[in-house]
Amino acid sequence: MNSIMNIPGLKDCQVIKMEERKGEIFLYVEMERKPHPCPDCGQLTNKVHDYRWQKVQHLKWFERMTYIWYKRRRYACACGKRFSEKNTFVKRYQRTSIEWNQAVSVCAIKGKTFKEVGDVYGTSSTTIMRRFDQIAQTEVKQVESLPRVIAIDEYKGDTREGKYQLIIADGITKQPLDILPNRNKKTIKDYLQRYGHHVQVVIMDMSPSFKAAVRSALGNPVIVADRFHFCRYIYWGIDRVRRRIQQQFHDYDRKKCKRKRYIFYKPQNTLTEDDQWHLERYLNMSEELKKAYELKERYQVWFNRAKEIGQEKIKEVKKELEAFYQVVEESGIPEMKQAIETFRNWQVEILNSFVYGHSNGFLEGINNTTKVIKRNGYGYKNFKRFRARILLRHQYKGMGLHIG
Repeated sequence: MNSIMNIPGLKDCQVIKMEERKGEIFLYVEMERKPHPCPDCGQLTNKVHDYRWQKVQHLKWFERMTYIWYKRRRYACACGKRFSEKNTFVKRYQRTSIEWNQAVSVCAIKGKTFKEVGDVYGTSSTTIMRRFDQIAQTEVKQVESLPRVIAIDEYKGDTREGKYQLIIADGITKQPLDILPNRNKKTIKDYLQRYGHHVQVVIMDMSPSFKAAVRSALGNPVIVADRFHFCRYIYWGIDRVRRRIQQQFHDYDRKKCKRKRYIFYKPQNTLTEDDQWHLERYLNMSEELKKAYELKERYQVWFNRAKEIGQEKIKEVKKELEAFYQVVEESGIPEMKQAIETFRNWQVEILNSFVYGHSNGFLEGINNTTKVIKRNGYGYKNFKRFRARILLRHQYKGMGLHIG
């Protein structure tokens, strides 16, 4: 058999025999007999002391579980030392082949769940988890110092360390750097004080506790508010106006207006003819709703203009934003006035988003991947393992699942 084919991973072996029993393949192999240096005295010896059979689990062959029966040769040296011959497919004291270990290591990182990987490779999920924990100890990159621009955001992890965890990423390379066990102000502050000596820009959502922790730890860095998080306050405002006004409509119009609520959010030039008709109908039914919609459209004009000229003419952007405040105040709509109060409180951070052009959008994408990992695994209670799973998944994002 060995004269007509080379089996991957067993090229240096002599295949003595192959058997198939109960859907499993058994390969009987041995190494070529040749002189080996003694590990004690270094003298070459070709004297065989004895043979021992060793069963080694190997990768599947033709979708059948495959095992290697290795006829391991032991040599005897003149100095009295007994030692095993060297081979290229199984390490000392191992019951699995080198290629099996490599494949399991890759799939433990890239696979959907530990149980699924264990089923594919014929072992238990606890073995896969143990292998993964060993990989994580050496492969997870430890943070020594945070970069100049970082992005922070929370996600719902539901581990034993807390309901929510905080992820920190590089704002330029968009790679996750570390995950904190909770989102407490003290935890964030202590971490940034330890590793954040070079941080100058922090991208975040509009969380007062995050803002307080960053300023307390880093002094006075540039804080950039994520655009999605401040834009939604305007849309929340018009949605609250719609819900209040539609209570006065007839039952049919109230239910229809609720189902068609998206027409109040989308730009008017993107609406279909049917949506345009419904929009005009409901705006004509309430002057206050019409004013709120006009304010939303005016805000959209300001936002698009701010994206275009924000880096060069931020003072002009600020002036136009303050003019928008004035129009909202004159409208007298309480929901929209409440929205601009938030804008006033975060005005510096909002304007920074146009000056520096940074966004937390990529971090929301990472969090979405995290939710998929969590859902596939039916949750992770071990924070360290979940943290390593997330970081290694992104660290080896471009790595394939196949070996060889």
